[in-house]
Amino acid sequence: MKIGLISDTHGNWDSIDQAVSMAQNMDMWLHMGDCTPDAEYLQSLVNVPVFGVAGNCDWPGTKTLYERIIDVADHKIFITHGHNYGVRYTQEYIMEAAESQNADIAIYGHTHIVEYLVGPPIILNPGSASRPRDDTRGSFMTMDLERGVDPRITVIRMKHH
Repeated sequence: MKIGLISDTHGNWDSIDQAVSMAQNMDMWLHMGDCTPDAEYLQSLVNVPVFGVAGNCDWPGTKTLYERIIDVADHKIFITHGHNYGVRYTQEYIMEAAESQNADIAIYGHTHIVEYLVGPPIILNPGSASRPRDDTRGSFMTMDLERGVDPRITVIRMKHH
């Protein structure tokens, strides 16, 4: 199963359009927050499931979950924006949260910096599609999951942000 991972689009729908055009034939997309209407916009572009979470820039009364678990191809994926786990300073707390959920993959956003830590659990941050802090170009990831095979992760840098 091919999964697109995107985060921190912050209302820049052009960055979502570009990611979708660069990563066609995804079976699912995960949006790690900031902002929830962006995940809804992404869903309007693709005919596959989109799972999103709220972030620190979403309204306090949002009905969107701040974290969720997704089961795919014998993998348990914990997704969150990350702001509640101190991810700007350490991945320790997000790792503990993933482990407490028996997740073998944790994906977050918030820092706007690409991260790929080999686990267990595997810790991923696709960076920011619209406001990167680690490059002049926005980024997102694709993840290829198969039963019994280590996930294959690809970082994709966009043409512009």
